[in-house]
Amino acid sequence: MELIQQVPEISAYLAADDVIDHGHPLVRETSARLRSGAGDAYEYAKAAFEFVRDAIPHSFDADDLRVTWRASDVIEQRTGICYAKAHALVALLRAGALPAALCYQKLDVVHGLVAVRMPGGRAWHRQDPRGNRPGVDARFSLGRERLAFTPDPESNEMDYPVLYAAPHPQVLKALRSARDRHSLAECLPTAL
Repeated sequence: MELIQQVPEISAYLAADDVIDHGHPLVRETSARLRSGAGDAYEYAKAAFEFVRDAIPHSFDADDLRVTWRASDVIEQRTGICYAKAHALVALLRAGALPAALCYQKLDVVHGLVAVRMPGGRAWHRQDPRGNRPGVDARFSLGRERLAFTPDPESNEMDYPVLYAAPHPQVLKALRSARDRHSLAECLPTAL
């Protein structure tokens, strides 16, 4: 599948906003800590991925009722669904000067992913920081994708090819309007 940048300028995939708040002190501190143990951009990207995947539980898996959507809040509260965890990973990657995008899959509901572009490269590499559990084994990879889920076209599932510089409006609306994880489950988008 060919991935398509929503915005042609690569600088858009390094920008901060109120969701991808990579200028926030907690995001900067976390980025610096991860960077200190990494020798190069690949090692940093992998460390950031593994931190979000492993140190921030998916709120459905952890039965956590809190809903987070801002990257700094996801890192601080250590909880989030796939979209929120993607926001945190994009913020950490951008804090490390790596272009990062948000992308999505249509499963029974829309699932959030991240794409990273490594220095000197032209290709985007999709990653899934959702969090592993029995039957889910997502890994950081610049080669063959190691995502949590593979869409089933016969079930009307698909990968969306667009790389977003900011969260999709439907995703952000669902996260911001939810009182708790139960109400969020009722308003998750089923398509983009």
